[in-house]
Amino acid sequence: MTFGLGELFALSSAICWATAIILFKHSGETLSASALNLFKNILATFLLVPTAFFIEGIQLPQLDAYQWTIVAISGFVGIALSDTWYFLALRKVGAGNTAIVSSLYSPFVIVLSVLFLNETLHWTQFIGFLMVLIGIILVTWQRNRKNVDAPVLWQGLALAAGAVFLNAVGVVMVKRILEGDGFFWIISLRLIGGILGSIGLLLISQKLIKVVNELKQPRDWRILIIASVLGTYISMILWLSGYKYTDAIIASVLNETSVLFIVLFAWIFLKEEVSRRRLAGVVLAFLGVLVFVYNSGGQG
Repeated sequence: MTFGLGELFALSSAICWATAIILFKHSGETLSASALNLFKNILATFLLVPTAFFIEGIQLPQLDAYQWTIVAISGFVGIALSDTWYFLALRKVGAGNTAIVSSLYSPFVIVLSVLFLNETLHWTQFIGFLMVLIGIILVTWQRNRKNVDAPVLWQGLALAAGAVFLNAVGVVMVKRILEGDGFFWIISLRLIGGILGSIGLLLISQKLIKVVNELKQPRDWRILIIASVLGTYISMILWLSGYKYTDAIIASVLNETSVLFIVLFAWIFLKEEVSRRRLAGVVLAFLGVLVFVYNSGGQG
């Protein structure tokens, strides 16, 4: 059994993100999705750049033009474009349908990692992965959903699947670069690329002024700032550190546990009810994680 730094970072990222989601819910989600996304990413940048200066100095990592292009494209694809499609999906088909499609994240990462990173998946790991996937579906599935017209439903599901796929593409394409030096500068510049892409998309859709005006409105920023620091700054460092120090296949499956921690934390801290089906899904998924990690030793 191998549970090293990469596995620890990936699991910690899931816990950190789940905590941030609970704080966002507790604050009443006073910002729209687009405004919140822009706010938390800009805040994270203002924290990441000084962190990079402090830890790695003023010297940027020695990457060639091709590698810097990959970092920039990864930010645009994995942050700006992926988030935009995800929010469009939320508006069309709701959070329940979108959450189920989000469980495609680790399958996408696994396929891309096998194809482009030469990673392998042992058959016992595959069983653990299936347990996690089925558990997450049990947790996120809702019988009574808001009625959505069939064309809109399929369009929304396609957008959600596309968003998850782009997120997987973004992290897989930058993994090998993350394994080198200059980790904090790389993730800082990747995030800046994502922010610039998001602003560009807001300009194209003529929504930037609306978002800026929303951010100017007075509100209680304390919980939003804490949640944004946890959910973007700390969580992003942990998330990408997981991919730096272990296989993308392993990191992606451990990342999926964020859904389970959200359910558990909402039950403990927000007093939300947890059905037997959802509880069974949580237990099954965590058992799947144990099976997956236990059989990850010796995998290259």
